[in-house]
Amino acid sequence: MKPGIHPQYRPVVFQDATTGTAFLTRSTITSSRTIEFETADGTQTYPLVVVEVTSDLHPFWTRERRIMDTAGQVEKFRRRYGERR
Repeated sequence: MKPGIHPQYRPVVFQDATTGTAFLTRSTITSSRTIEFETADGTQTYPLVVVEVTSDLHPFWTRERRIMDTAGQVEKFRRRYGERR
């Protein structure tokens, strides 16, 4: 690899915006926010990245179906375009 052209690959904490669950991994992403995170070596400060969806909530990983407001969408469609018979 050429020196000086690659982004820094370092430990980063990703946190779920909904559940608050956080996990430590390595990434090249940059962030101005930091968090104190407990590891086997003790509490250390890491960059923090807040994400909207993690495996804690994603339906693929949780095997849960989300109930969509289909009735509301149908009513919205009917109000906009009317019913045709």
